Amino acid sequence: MFLSVFEMFKVGIGPSSSHTMGPMVAAARFMAALADQNITPVRVQVRLLGSLAFTGKGHATDRACILGLAGFSPQTFDPVRANMVFDAICTDHVLPDTGIAFDPSIDLIFDYDTPSHGHANAMEIRAVGVSGVLLLCETYYSIGGGFVLTADEFEQAQSQDASARSDVPYPFQSSLEMLDMAQSAGLSIAQMKRANEVSRMSAADLDRGIAQIWSTMNACLERGLAGDGILPGGLAVKRRARGIYVNLQELQHSNLAPPHIVNDWISAYAMAVNEENAAGGQVVTAPTNGAAGVIPACIRYWLDHVPQADPAQLPDFLLTAAAIGGLIKHNASISGAECGCQAEVGSASAMAAAGMCAVLGGTPAQVENAAEIALEHHLGMTCDPVAGLVQVPCIERNGLGAIKAVAAASLALHGDGSHLVPLDSAIATLWQTGRDMSDKYKETSLGGLAVNIPNC
Repeated sequence: MFLSVFEMFKVGIGPSSSHTMGPMVAAARFMAALADQNITPVRVQVRLLGSLAFTGKGHATDRACILGLAGFSPQTFDPVRANMVFDAICTDHVLPDTGIAFDPSIDLIFDYDTPSHGHANAMEIRAVGVSGVLLLCETYYSIGGGFVLTADEFEQAQSQDASARSDVPYPFQSSLEMLDMAQSAGLSIAQMKRANEVSRMSAADLDRGIAQIWSTMNACLERGLAGDGILPGGLAVKRRARGIYVNLQELQHSNLAPPHIVNDWISAYAMAVNEENAAGGQVVTAPTNGAAGVIPACIRYWLDHVPQADPAQLPDFLLTAAAIGGLIKHNASISGAECGCQAEVGSASAMAAAGMCAVLGGTPAQVENAAEIALEHHLGMTCDPVAGLVQVPCIERNGLGAIKAVAAASLALHGDGSHLVPLDSAIATLWQTGRDMSDKYKETSLGGLAVNIPNC
């Protein structure tokens, strides 16, 4: 099993990796397929199913689909040009430079009744010719973290031999294998992950890419700390990270500041990122947009508040986190629509705990223990966004996920790495719990806080 650090950490746009980035990618893929097959339809139609239908409007899924059909990509997204193109399509009902008809009011359908038989995040795109002849039809699944598979690709992935090995030096598929390989090779988890990465790319490209990941994460965090006002979407949620940050700066050198104020710093950093995400800004999936604040908050806390923190160790943090995230995605899920928020903030907290433990000097066993502690104490967490927006409870939940990650790393460092529950068991429990969880608690806004907050 091999998932690159650049698959776990992707540069994209908010508010959701699965509901915004994924549909944009799927729509663009469909248009590319039309070009590859020399198909020129009269009209294109999109049908959103499952969680994409139930919470799509709150996640700007409709807008993402339209812009994807127009050729936009999350990685190179230009918001100014996007606004112009989006307005033109809504007015003219034609996809730019194609002559293909697309009227969002009739060609983009939120289907709340048809069940999705694959992943919970499903969308069907159709190319229609003269007299309504169907020229091409494809179903896409947005499986979390910006990953997109066609129905055929999804079926193939489900049937793949789980024991198949990737052609990398350290192809661990479980935390047990990861620890065994680390012990045999005398390497850290980050060193094994680096060896796997440089078997596919140059070391220079890897280092540049990792530096870009952190630069983008930190830029998002800084924008969030400077941002003010009300978040879009209709809930009138006020940005709070800037106010918290200003207050903390005033208290920083005060003898009146209590020791637990460090939790407020961590929360402010995480909330800053997720307020930017909620506003549709540029973020890095970590491993998803909805959980994008946890890892950068922990890194920023480590760099700014932990004595002797060395920025040169940043790659070790991110490589270790990516290794843990890859195990969770491979053996369970990082999708809130599939397994609830335990798969998003829970996964992010486990990844952050592992990265934090690694840069604080933890052994591979201690790192694995840190990840397990963080994940274990998110198990069962539902995904219940109010009004389908990645705001309540998502923004504060990132802060608490980051605090748990730091606490988990600290607890693991106080031990020798031995513990009763292995990370593999926590990951298996995440998957089983997610499969048993009622659909109304998995990013449909049909249960939990989404229906128990009055006047929403």
